[in-house]
Amino acid sequence: MAGHPIFTMSFAKVYPLLVQKAERKGRTQAEVNEIICWLTGYDAEGLKNQVEKEVDISTFYTEAPCMNPNRDLIKGVVCGIRVENVEDPLMKKIRQLDKLVDELAKGKEMEKILRK
Repeated sequence: MAGHPIFTMSFAKVYPLLVQKAERKGRTQAEVNEIICWLTGYDAEGLKNQVEKEVDISTFYTEAPCMNPNRDLIKGVVCGIRVENVEDPLMKKIRQLDKLVDELAKGKEMEKILRK
């Protein structure tokens, strides 16, 4: 999937879509931020800066301070694709975040979403 168009898309354009997905189901932006920070290691200020700088998705993940070692516990299907079987490392990170936000929107408890 090298060169997939989503890799060069601005994270600032994707971020509000993730928040909207959660908010439509009664969840909050703060919960989405907690998930993103858990996955990537950004703190709240770092996440805000990445959104404001409008970095592309590839840069967003490349500059992530510390990808969570428990991210490999994220399993399931997103858009018909099994997350744990995605081979491209960047696409896998993108799918993992999407899966976590899906779980949030479906009402799963935050403790389970964050694989505690």
